[in-house]
Amino acid sequence: MLIDGTASSAEPESGLLTEARSLLPDVVALRRRIHRLPEVGTYLPRTQRAVVEALDGLGLAVTLGRRLSSVVAVLDTGRPGRTLLLRADMDALPQQENTGLDYASEVPGVMHACGHDAHAAMLVGAARLLSARRDRLEGRVVFMFQPAEETAGGALPMIEEGLLTPADGTAVDAAFALHINARNETCTVHVRPGTQYAAADLVRITVRGRSGHAAGPHRVLDPVPVACEIVQALQTMITRTVGIFEPAVLTITTIRAGRAFNVIPETAELTGTYRTLSEATRRTVREGIARVAEGVAAAHGMTVGVELPEGYPAVQNDPAFTALVRRAAAAALGPSHVHELPHPTMGGEDFSYVLQRVPGAMVFLGACPPGSVPGTVPDNHSDRVLYDERALAAGVALHCAVAEDFLREGGSDGGEDAEEEAEEGERGATAGVAPTDDSG
Repeated sequence: MLIDGTASSAEPESGLLTEARSLLPDVVALRRRIHRLPEVGTYLPRTQRAVVEALDGLGLAVTLGRRLSSVVAVLDTGRPGRTLLLRADMDALPQQENTGLDYASEVPGVMHACGHDAHAAMLVGAARLLSARRDRLEGRVVFMFQPAEETAGGALPMIEEGLLTPADGTAVDAAFALHINARNETCTVHVRPGTQYAAADLVRITVRGRSGHAAGPHRVLDPVPVACEIVQALQTMITRTVGIFEPAVLTITTIRAGRAFNVIPETAELTGTYRTLSEATRRTVREGIARVAEGVAAAHGMTVGVELPEGYPAVQNDPAFTALVRRAAAAALGPSHVHELPHPTMGGEDFSYVLQRVPGAMVFLGACPPGSVPGTVPDNHSDRVLYDERALAAGVALHCAVAEDFLREGGSDGGEDAEEEAEEGERGATAGVAPTDDSG
């Protein structure tokens, strides 16, 4: 087993993993450097500088983003072949860290609580390892270091700046990403063909009433109870309009109204999010939110403004490419470390924009802290989340294994034999803990 940092005789350690382990001190050091100085959004100058410095000397063609602090580095073997994109996000979250780590965030109110510091460090490690092994490769590898996954969505601007046709214009053929998860057993990989992440859309409802004295609510139009009624009605709408086998989550997370205890406010604002797995359900929920909010407000003689900005679309893993990833992960880490996700997560991820344009997959990498029971520790987006840094070597090896297999096999065309081989390797393995809502 690899969980304790060693390999059993039943699963001998792969050469890739051995080489990745040799890079672990540098990968951990980079991760901690980024962790100490986290940045939010599209502008990440310190993080961008750390990545560029770590890539120096590898012989990669490096391009910096124009609209955001992105980094695109291309490994060109000089031999014809396919092009694979490997992606890592780099941005942090606007929350105060409470982990107690000696390398905790030095920036008040900002923290790497979703593992993006680890993602960036692992991808730099993969760039180093693949550069050292370039004589074994054909084609190209594109390393995508992305800002703003948690906020504005950095993937789409990067695509618009030419991410999928880098350097000489050769188009990217497929894409791969991994996401670290503290609740899963260390060094385990969790894969799923088809839908992995939900579409993540936004809700903003403004109830417009008429302000007045709190002692005379009958003389005004109080938007506060109407806003509360809308929240309850929206939950009923979900259960009564969306089929039980078509998952949908609608959560109102903020209610803002008034500033004084004795003044009925003019407006009350609700914000939240809804998550769906299909475009049909997405449309049903969207239409239902507007209908319910307008109807409840009208019943009380008020009006509403309903804004429903579209967020990230659902992440759809290509089944054939997912089979290739499963096979590569089993070879690199051992078959018992590869598990099938039982269901999608309702989190959101803007890697979906990449997968709308090229086939590929995203997987979860377990990194449960040493001595902890998987499934019981603080999750991603917690101010106390911790990761087992030994898992970073597994992430480096997995990036490299997927790249080498894809370039060697000529694309995601493993077919039925590849599927059967991957399923055979999974027999007897436990399903682990399905990752929860760990992103956008």
